[in-house]
Amino acid sequence: MTNLNTKILDHIVHLTPPGSVEETSKQFRELGFTVIPGGTHTDGLTANALVVLADGVYLELISFTHPVSYYPPGSSGRQARESHAWASKSPGWIDFAFLGNGLLTGPNRVSNIINDRAKKEGSGVEYDPEIPGGRERPDGKVLKWVITSPGSRVPSNPTSNIEHPSTAQGISYLLVLTSPGTFSALTRQLTTVIGTPAISSMNTEAIWQLEAVHKTKGPKFILRISETEREVNFVQEVGTGIFEVAFSTEGKEGNVTTPYGRIAWIPE
Repeated sequence: MTNLNTKILDHIVHLTPPGSVEETSKQFRELGFTVIPGGTHTDGLTANALVVLADGVYLELISFTHPVSYYPPGSSGRQARESHAWASKSPGWIDFAFLGNGLLTGPNRVSNIINDRAKKEGSGVEYDPEIPGGRERPDGKVLKWVITSPGSRVPSNPTSNIEHPSTAQGISYLLVLTSPGTFSALTRQLTTVIGTPAISSMNTEAIWQLEAVHKTKGPKFILRISETEREVNFVQEVGTGIFEVAFSTEGKEGNVTTPYGRIAWIPE
């Protein structure tokens, strides 16, 4: 079985209310990002826009195309909308993905590799088999990719796509908060998925060094038990989740918020 690198951060997902992709795109432009129109996914349930960074990581600004009430009760559309993996997610930073190898079958597909690690390490991780995905761009071109969960790469050309008024160059870190009761199990599971031990591990925090497509020493993945009142409230409301995404910049520093999530600027 191939020793596949599964610690290359591919993208981070930011969810907003149904039908809000254009509004969210405007908000991210006001925050200093260059936003590229994405398209509607092939199931018709979600649409997105993209923020592509120089390190190869991208942000997917996504929303459902319609609220659940749009679909007639008992219809296949209603069933698909209600059973979607993100149907019950609160708006904000909701997900992230590592870069895979595009294989749908065979021993070297990502799900098999990670599940094999999990059996050896006893971490309890179990990935579902890969499924095909895709979206149609505004120009009509259909992109296809393969997904496994617990693509097609995005346009980095022309270079203006990756130039941002905020001077954001890439992801500095991804901060995920959790509760004391889940911290140890999540630490073991993330080690299995990432494929390398944490570079720092304490009773309340673990940090892994990730890679990016264009940067070997890429973002840090931080898992931490919530500490402040705001952090505790976050975990109580949404459970384990992405609390903050930090961007490496050319001098810009500080913290801002999207309408639904936190951003940090880290000068590097």
